[in-house]
Amino acid sequence: MPLPAANWLLKHSLTRLRLADGLTREPVSADGVACVWLIPPNSSTEQVLLYLHGGGFVFGLTPPHLQMGAYLAQTMGLRVLMVDYRFAPRHPFPAALDDCATAYRWLLKQGVAAQNSVIAGDSAGGNLALTLLMKLRDSGDPLPAAVACLSPVTDLTQNRADQGIKDPLLPPKAMRLYTTAYVGEHNPHDPLISPVFGQWRGLPPLLVHAGEDEILRADAVRAEALAKAAGVDVRLEIYPRMWHVWQLHLALPQAVQSLGEIAHFLGSHLPGSSAPGTVTSI
Repeated sequence: MPLPAANWLLKHSLTRLRLADGLTREPVSADGVACVWLIPPNSSTEQVLLYLHGGGFVFGLTPPHLQMGAYLAQTMGLRVLMVDYRFAPRHPFPAALDDCATAYRWLLKQGVAAQNSVIAGDSAGGNLALTLLMKLRDSGDPLPAAVACLSPVTDLTQNRADQGIKDPLLPPKAMRLYTTAYVGEHNPHDPLISPVFGQWRGLPPLLVHAGEDEILRADAVRAEALAKAAGVDVRLEIYPRMWHVWQLHLALPQAVQSLGEIAHFLGSHLPGSSAPGTVTSI
């Protein structure tokens, strides 16, 4: 299906999506960037999870991403701001990264202290989470308390077909299409496109989850090695037999386990937070 048609369908499916009772869903403009608040009952206004969705840099916010964000909101008892950043090919690099930076800085202007914020992102959103940290650090902005990356893409210079991995969710041909659309006329070795070429020093604690059978497993392994060499507090978990961003399938026990670990990790780095529990259904 052509990308414009697919994104049209995704946008309209979001309007019909129902989330758990008691969870408030509010669209908001973060200094011009479209976002969605997911607010569980009795959640504090002082602490926030900024979530950067995946989709190969070419898809907008999807119902499964919104459901996963809702799961994290309820599990952590925390407000989640889902960033519906601009996407390629109409808006190639650096549009998405600029939107994510704008949303983060908007949160700070709303009174959310950096140490009371955490960031998570999957796939392309994992890339944006890492490059956002580098961009913020180099600009002198205060950094969040911790970051979690789900199946992040960290190197956009590779030919994935050479790996011989058959990921059921992310084939090499699709990756080439997404990469070309996002990179455009820019150099894919730019650290804000491929963070493996960036400087990792000074980044906050980092958790990386990847699947054993996914095409981006090597990206996650390399990210851990680079972060560790730079003195970053980093932990990598490889889930056996899992594919790219399996956490989107909330019926999977492995998805619940991964999201529970991510919620615990992020929550443990927020001031005054106790270890979150788990939610059995959304």
